[in-house]
Amino acid sequence: MTINGLVQIGLYFVVLVALVKPLGWYMARVYEGQPCGLDRVVGPLERLIYRLCGVRQTEEMNWKTYAVAMLLFNGAGLFALYALQRWQGFFPLNPQGFGAVAPDLAFNTAASFVTNTNWQAYGGEMTLSYLTQMLGLTVQNFVSAATGMAILVALIRGLARRSALTIGNFWTDLVRSILYILMPLALLLSLLLVSQGVVQTFASYQTATLLQPASYAKPVMDANGQPVLDEQGQPKTEPAMAAEQVLAVGPAASQIAIKQLGTNGGGFFNVNSAHPFENPTPWSNFLQVLAILLVPAALCYTLGMMVGDTRQGWALLAAMTILLLCFIPLGLWAEQSGNPAFTALGIDQASSAGQSGGNMEGKEIRFGITNSVLWSATTTAASNGSVNSMHDSYTPLGGLVPLFLMQFGEVVFGGVGSGLYGMVVFAIIAVFVAGLMVGRTPEYLGKKIEPYEMKMASLLILIMPIVVLGFTAVASVTGVGTSSIFNPGSHGFSEMLYAYTSMGNNNGSAFGGLSVNTPFYNLTGGIAMLIARFWWAIPTLALAGALARKKLVPAGPGTLPTYTPLFIVLLIGVVVLVGALTFVPALALGPIIEHILMVSR
Repeated sequence: MTINGLVQIGLYFVVLVALVKPLGWYMARVYEGQPCGLDRVVGPLERLIYRLCGVRQTEEMNWKTYAVAMLLFNGAGLFALYALQRWQGFFPLNPQGFGAVAPDLAFNTAASFVTNTNWQAYGGEMTLSYLTQMLGLTVQNFVSAATGMAILVALIRGLARRSALTIGNFWTDLVRSILYILMPLALLLSLLLVSQGVVQTFASYQTATLLQPASYAKPVMDANGQPVLDEQGQPKTEPAMAAEQVLAVGPAASQIAIKQLGTNGGGFFNVNSAHPFENPTPWSNFLQVLAILLVPAALCYTLGMMVGDTRQGWALLAAMTILLLCFIPLGLWAEQSGNPAFTALGIDQASSAGQSGGNMEGKEIRFGITNSVLWSATTTAASNGSVNSMHDSYTPLGGLVPLFLMQFGEVVFGGVGSGLYGMVVFAIIAVFVAGLMVGRTPEYLGKKIEPYEMKMASLLILIMPIVVLGFTAVASVTGVGTSSIFNPGSHGFSEMLYAYTSMGNNNGSAFGGLSVNTPFYNLTGGIAMLIARFWWAIPTLALAGALARKKLVPAGPGTLPTYTPLFIVLLIGVVVLVGALTFVPALALGPIIEHILMVSR
């Protein structure tokens, strides 16, 4: 790594940690109903929403009622987004005249955005109208993120309360998450992004005449818009000349702001934040990658405040940060080492990639290797999935970093709310393991961890691997699954594994080279995303209800403090051990063997 690269990464984490306490303090006051500074401005709107919806703000719910409200709300969002895509041709704000989205793709997209995954099997500027992008996708970016935050707050109340039957009100938590936290942050970030040149307009697409016409190989598509393959199974092309270029524009900045802050990640344009209209400058790049981890990191401090011990939040934040910092250097080393196959051909990778040298394939020159690797690690540590470079073009070990970070269960920061409640589950497992070591009933934050809590925790850590490995296995042994692979061998398997890891962890990023806009991948992917989101949420709420009913147990000589360096190391070990035991065999068939083949040529 270069000194310049170390300074950039160090600056990023310094700014991130500096913002944790003020934002975390603010969010704790929002959820506890205390004055937070925006009450006079937002309070009347909040009360109006409750009156219009018939919600009693102070009426609390038990965990089952909370879960039903959450499922009904997100089910309605799923149906509404599906219908909007199917009927978008009849609605206004459609300057390009886009027609209905295919049923399987509409289902996949609806499931994707409702579950905070934002997996995209389509090109946004070629498929969706402005209205669908705003009323459908951007709205879901807010409410899906707020859903995760509400579930986390319910779990925190379960940890903080004693002998209680309720864990809060879903509607209140949802509304306050949006009005007091996500909307103000998104408005501020939108203005900052517009100042950097990110587009925000309702104008039609613009046509520019090229100064020099260019020839190119145009892919041959069938009547369904799918590539036509030749006898060798490769996409057919035909020669073509380009004299003009259509520049896609639209109301992008507003969607980009919440896609990053809400760890949604779905881009307005097809190439996401690698597009110059989404991410034009180094400053816009810094703001966006900072926004990815900002709310998940600050929620750690929020947890500490709400349970009455900020050391607990700092301990969880430390575990997340250490895990991420362990993987960023591996990614930098892999990408800056370059591709030995190019070296054997006499290609000077150092001169083509700047002073640091390395693999610049699929990366923007204006960001370079350091900012590309930093983004790829943060976006997959969080359940964000936005990209400023193409992960499929990374070296095998460089691509393993984002893949393995997702396979930890999206708990290394993870999504807003969902990442932290996943890490709390791992903390419960860690104290259970420690309790077994010393022969004492495990406790976490003064609550005894008994068989019911461990059943819920075990269910939570088993759901994701079953979804990811199960669907990957089905895709790899069926014709409908393997027919979408354009890169055979170990890399083709890596692409399938990455796809279902991304969908099964509500991430949304992807390796290229896998044609996923097919009925098989759209349907199985949509099912995987729904299971990964809501089969995590329901046991988490059940766990919250069980913990809320418990009495506080005084700490004794055998109690393991859950804020010390010892516990942080134990927590990191549990996360790594579970991830490694579950996924290393699959990784050995993909990026690991691919790396061995690359260096042995």
